[in-house]
Parts: sequence; C-alpha cells; structure tokens
Amino acid sequence: MSEDKPRQRVERVPGSRRARLTPAPDTVAEPSAVDDSDEAAPAASDGLSGPNDERMLREKPPHY
Repeated sequence: MSEDKPRQRVERVPGSRRARLTPAPDTVAEPSAVDDSDEAAPAASDGLSGPNDERMLREKPPHY
C-alpha cells in the first residue's frame, strides 16, 4: 500500500488551535469562475413550486 504519489499533509499553524491541510495534488487553489448561485435558487415558473414556497423562502427559522 505504499505508493509514491504525493499526498496532502497536515501542517501546524503557530498560534492557532486548528491545523491546515496542504493543497491536494492535481488541484487548483483558486475557486471556479462559475457562479453557482443561479442554479441553487429554484425558479417559480418551473411548475414545481407550491403555494407556500415564497413565504418559506422569505422567513427564517427561529434558530437562525
């Protein structure tokens, strides 16, 4: 099981309680340029919306 592929390492961060992972091999550090916010919001004209969808999207639950 010992392969010679590069792996992520856990690095200590001085003065911090949390560690940091090194970048994974064959990945890019910058986020993608695609805006996913349009895909996440359901459209009201798609025929899948119900009578309470608009109100549910406006209101926040009490634990927020």
